[in-house]
Amino acid sequence: MARTFFMARFEESILALLRLVSALMLMQHGVQKLFGVLVPPDRPAQPLELLSQRGLAGVLEVFGAALLALGLFTRPVAFVLSGLMAFAYFLGHAPDGFWPILNRGELAALYCFVFLYFAARGGGAYSVDALLQRRRSDARLDFGR
Repeated sequence: MARTFFMARFEESILALLRLVSALMLMQHGVQKLFGVLVPPDRPAQPLELLSQRGLAGVLEVFGAALLALGLFTRPVAFVLSGLMAFAYFLGHAPDGFWPILNRGELAALYCFVFLYFAARGGGAYSVDALLQRRRSDARLDFGR
């Protein structure tokens, strides 16, 4: 009889928690860019040009993170956010050196792979995507009667 690790029963809950927390953490970066709040006192907010790299990143970080937090369109949104974080790493951090710990890009790299995982895995049982899927399945069953 194979024994499973005791945390296995919490897999879906922990997945939802990871999705929610990573989305809310990313959203803070977008709020900084778009609204100039949550900015450290030693770095005043920069004026925003919405049709710029920074503006597009802010929009994706706020609205993409909101969708990810809800678990709505999880796979495509997570794929786009993963790409955004890859761009952030290679354009903003990698020019300062190879090692993420030295170029201060470890957060962008980690976000990139966390979001890539969500793109592959989906939002899990506690997501709007799963709720919509259950409703579609129920509607197909009702239609078949």
